[in-house]
Amino acid sequence: MPISSLPSKYGIGTLGKEAYNFADFLAKAQQSYWQVLPIGHTSYGDSPYQAFSSFAGNPYFIDLDMLVEDGLLEAKDLKKIKVKNAEKVDYGYLYETRYPLLYKAYETGIKKFDNEFDQFCVENRSWLEDYALFMALKKHFKMASWLEWPDENIKKRNHDTLNYYREELNDDIRFYEFIQFLFYKQFFAFKKYVNGLGIKIIGDLPIYIAMDSCEVWADPIQFKLDMELMVPKEVAGVPPDYFSANGQLWGNPLYNWEYMKTTGYKWWIDRIDGVRKCFDVIRIDHFRGFEEYWAVPYGEKTAKNGHWDKGPSIDFVGVLRDWFHDADFIAEDLGIIDERVTDLLKQSGFPGMRVLEFGFTPDGSSYHCVQHHVKNGVCYIATHDNKPIMGFLDTCKKNDLAYAKLIYGLNKEEGYNFGFIRAGMGSVCDLFIAQMQDYLGLGADATMNAPGTLGNWSWRMKKGANDNKLCEKIKRYTHAFNRDSNKIAENGLKDKKK
Repeated sequence: MPISSLPSKYGIGTLGKEAYNFADFLAKAQQSYWQVLPIGHTSYGDSPYQAFSSFAGNPYFIDLDMLVEDGLLEAKDLKKIKVKNAEKVDYGYLYETRYPLLYKAYETGIKKFDNEFDQFCVENRSWLEDYALFMALKKHFKMASWLEWPDENIKKRNHDTLNYYREELNDDIRFYEFIQFLFYKQFFAFKKYVNGLGIKIIGDLPIYIAMDSCEVWADPIQFKLDMELMVPKEVAGVPPDYFSANGQLWGNPLYNWEYMKTTGYKWWIDRIDGVRKCFDVIRIDHFRGFEEYWAVPYGEKTAKNGHWDKGPSIDFVGVLRDWFHDADFIAEDLGIIDERVTDLLKQSGFPGMRVLEFGFTPDGSSYHCVQHHVKNGVCYIATHDNKPIMGFLDTCKKNDLAYAKLIYGLNKEEGYNFGFIRAGMGSVCDLFIAQMQDYLGLGADATMNAPGTLGNWSWRMKKGANDNKLCEKIKRYTHAFNRDSNKIAENGLKDKKK
């Protein structure tokens, strides 16, 4: 359940009252994990997998009612917000209306939280200074990508030019630092509450960084760029597949793995160190990219003309596993998976993913079929890139539906969606996760993301949809399959794996 999909009066889910209410709902339903999408400061296209920073939180998730409670805004300020559709996020409207309110909160709060804010800046200096300057520069240059900034000296981070802009844009720099202070103040209070209910938060770690990000601008040597460290040689994507005949052209710069190895992969260690402060379990996006990744020549219009390049494999994944030996990871081992990727997953020891929607093969041989699941794994009905199960069944082949009815015992009395939930609960995988849309029985119009298309990431849950009746039903299923949160809490994901 993404944070953005929670109900609220102001156009997008936040870290406010409804987030706490949803945590209460999960606790009453005896759930033990809540998986969210990446929480970063999203860039063009509003995808949580394209962020301006690996560390900065999404300003839209800052709860406005809490800012009123803190005395940083007035109640009358919020009356100006007019949301037309409570079930879809309008990112354009958010961009126009949210930042003026946050700026007012900054002007009031910079004095009120003086010492606390200064301490936050000191503790987060390693990433906050570059992020805040980067965002202030983007604002100064009309939000253009840093590749299009007219000042060549600042693009190349000339020392004197950096100092000039730090002084010239000081107020905007402080503003972007302050909204991160507000975000993390609210986020860590929220996380403490969720953990206090016995629930762990699973967060997603995007494998790639956006080209228009402070990391690529501030530390370009980490990426495969041209001789001037300005333009990518090749960019990330995936070949033609289930989702798209042209493949998916993500456009992210690829990593300079050779250089990263000489540093002991410090860039990655620092990045995951930041992420694990927010999440109890980290799902590593596109895990197969560590074994082999799809590289597309820069400037191509589709991903069709790409090629496979060798990734760092166990040399990197082993460092990740051993450095963070006390952390829980989930490997998103989806896509085109071969023996080498399977072997890498085994060497890592991380649980992989089994997706029930991918298990429809005529002979039942797919490892996504529930009868082929393994204990050290996480079972999903679908991911955020797939239709909720009711939407999937509306458009799947008749033979697939007949197979699902046979293997999972689907029936209309129970509801096909709960038939799949029952199948997932009964999987031998240590963990089962379903999208909230599947518990609600929603169709294709509630899909969070359709890869290769625009206008995604906007679905929101109706207020009150997660009522007591649904809560009790989820609790019954959870108890019937011995997945109660109090039993999980006694062992934990890592201990259960062992």
